[in-house]
Amino acid sequence: MTTLDYRAIDVDNHYYEPLDSFTRHLPKEFKRRGVQMVQDGKRTWALMGEQVNHFIPNPTFDPIIEPGCLDLLFRGVIPEGVDPASLMKVDRLANHPEYQNRAARIEIMDAQNLETVFMLPTFACGVEEALKHDIEATMVSVHAFNLWLDEDWGFDRPDGRILAAPIISLADPDKAVEEVEFVLGRGARMVLVRPAPVPGVLKPRSLGDPLHDPVWARLAEAGVPVGFHLSDSGYGAVVALWGGNPKFEGFGKKDPLDQVLTDDRAIHDTFASLIVHQVFTRHPKLKAVSIENGSYFVYRLIKRLKKAANSAPYHFKEDPVEQLRNHVWIAPYYEDDVSLLADTIGVDKILFGSDWPHGEGLEDPMTFVNDIPQFPEFSPEDVRKVMRDNALELLGANITATA
Repeated sequence: MTTLDYRAIDVDNHYYEPLDSFTRHLPKEFKRRGVQMVQDGKRTWALMGEQVNHFIPNPTFDPIIEPGCLDLLFRGVIPEGVDPASLMKVDRLANHPEYQNRAARIEIMDAQNLETVFMLPTFACGVEEALKHDIEATMVSVHAFNLWLDEDWGFDRPDGRILAAPIISLADPDKAVEEVEFVLGRGARMVLVRPAPVPGVLKPRSLGDPLHDPVWARLAEAGVPVGFHLSDSGYGAVVALWGGNPKFEGFGKKDPLDQVLTDDRAIHDTFASLIVHQVFTRHPKLKAVSIENGSYFVYRLIKRLKKAANSAPYHFKEDPVEQLRNHVWIAPYYEDDVSLLADTIGVDKILFGSDWPHGEGLEDPMTFVNDIPQFPEFSPEDVRKVMRDNALELLGANITATA
């Protein structure tokens, strides 16, 4: 394993949800309106709002893909003649208690030289889109999930090793504030909001709609950042415009046009909505972080923000590009150009995220450091910022603490 003389902080770790993550605490009256797990012979199906959902084709996660087995695919360096499908390797879930058990995960973190991880969802990233037609069921389901999450993983326990990020849906603005207060009361250090238009009863809303200001204000006051992680953001609607499948499906053969049309579009539009609709201007202490969305959207967004500011200078009270640089942290894909990102937003806003234990992530999280250009491009102090200190700054923690 790659070693450093300090322990790192990985902002992109994942659990694999058990079958009852959404149902354990779901009120009985919402059983058919929320998430259901239905057994059909040997197959288990996830029903969301009574419709079969394929965001995660096998919600049992058994068998489960091996960490990092798709590395060559995502680096674009598959040897000639090798079928990309042959890279897929799986194992039995029973062989990996660390995927669903906190104590077992900490043992793995010790071996990986990780001090702290941000623990993020897998299955849950597809639920809000599937339930967006039923806002009441969405809010109840999210609350039930957060109860499970704190119970099994802990938003923040005294050891500080695992920071599980609860989900906040903005679909019902009043309930969203209640949920923020609930998770903050239980010690949440970061929350996740889906990078997508906010579902509404009459029409969708921008994330920058003033209806959501009470949420942003409370998070800013608490010093708790909002994270935007790759999810089903409903951009299948764009694919459908071009004759494709509007449903997000996690695996299997797809029309390559789908990815070309939608790749990193949701996170680009998410930060565009926050900046153009002046969320950071109204809430100057709010922090935001992009996780598992790559970093190339940043350059396109900056170009478009500059053009918007030039075209409508009367609209912006603050430079929109500076808002991005001041308020937003980015966890790039390991295959991204980290030097270019540092030149664009500054090394202080770059975070280390491995996506472990997903197949498209890194087999060994600490090998991320091998993709950071070394001195003179990145000094040892810069590398430490990316691998550890920037995450502490994001959390508002003391970065002089002993590693």
